[in-house]
Amino acid sequence: MRTPLVDRRDFLKAAGAGFIAAMAPSAWVKTLGTDAVFATAFVKRDGSYGVAILSEAGKLLHAIDLPDRGHDVTFDPVSKRSVVFARQPGTFAVVFDHTGRAAPLTIASIPGRHFFGHGVFSTDGALLYATENDFDNAAGVVGVYDAREKFKRISEFPTYGMGPHELLLLGDGRTIAVANGGIETHPDYGRAELNIATMKPSYVLVDRITGDLVEKHELPAALHQLSIRHMDADQSGTIWFGCQYRGPGTDHPLLVGRAAHGKELQLLDMPRDVLSGFRNYIGSVAANPAAGTVAVSSPEGNSLAVIDAASGRILATSALVEVCGVAPDGKSFMATTGTGEIVEAGGATRSEPDYVWDNHMLRIEQVA
Repeated sequence: MRTPLVDRRDFLKAAGAGFIAAMAPSAWVKTLGTDAVFATAFVKRDGSYGVAILSEAGKLLHAIDLPDRGHDVTFDPVSKRSVVFARQPGTFAVVFDHTGRAAPLTIASIPGRHFFGHGVFSTDGALLYATENDFDNAAGVVGVYDAREKFKRISEFPTYGMGPHELLLLGDGRTIAVANGGIETHPDYGRAELNIATMKPSYVLVDRITGDLVEKHELPAALHQLSIRHMDADQSGTIWFGCQYRGPGTDHPLLVGRAAHGKELQLLDMPRDVLSGFRNYIGSVAANPAAGTVAVSSPEGNSLAVIDAASGRILATSALVEVCGVAPDGKSFMATTGTGEIVEAGGATRSEPDYVWDNHMLRIEQVA
């Protein structure tokens, strides 16, 4: 069944920001007096979609409607704007003000491309970079958008791999790390994975100015079905990545790894019970530089693990049904689940039973 990319894109262009329900004028007031808020996409039990702003206490402050399912959120501390990206193979991204004081703006993908759910701003906030699929050529690209010109798409460069997912801007402000999942998809076939037998995941570093390849690392041939998906940087600048295995379910490959400039990828050994509990699927990775820890979640395995970034040792595990969204909070992490639970850093839990929280959560510092 063909996905109606053109129809949905035309709708977005025609409707613009107006199709999104306007937030109440008092929405921004609810964010005052907090050190940080958290943004996460959701699906409501009534079938509607949106992105929510949560307080540090896990309270739902306000929400913005979306036309379809969202995935991840990125934030620009310069303009204080956020962008939520559609879940693959979505064709929209929505720019919004988490305080609710500015009207949202919709970005539509260009013909022949769709979003993969992730993006990142340049350090000066001038440019937005998004992972995209050049689906007719089975190639990954990074789309470049001018944030100062209503997010007009101005260029693209290759990811030097297939199925790019999360991307990060490294500390030098110039190098972008991309997790190429290695999986071929095409919107004519929905989310079907078309090349499982021949997939080649990779971790690449690309110069965002020139588009040149800086480094490319592939996993050993025996692990060619280990799709690299999500990443975050710890306090030392080391990139932690999580994988999703597309091979036999009886296999139990290592799923979490580290990447450092100029070095080969290193997969992290874990106790057998922890590793098997992930059921070959890491859904989100989040570092807490203040605590020197990294959290990885598995909605398939109903499991959350916290790792010491320096030693790679497992510090704690939690059993949470359909847990996926995770973000640093103080010396710990906040987490969300597909059952509507919001688990605070101290362990307290709030429930929003009408909400299915999506895969990722972003902490937004409240800086005046």
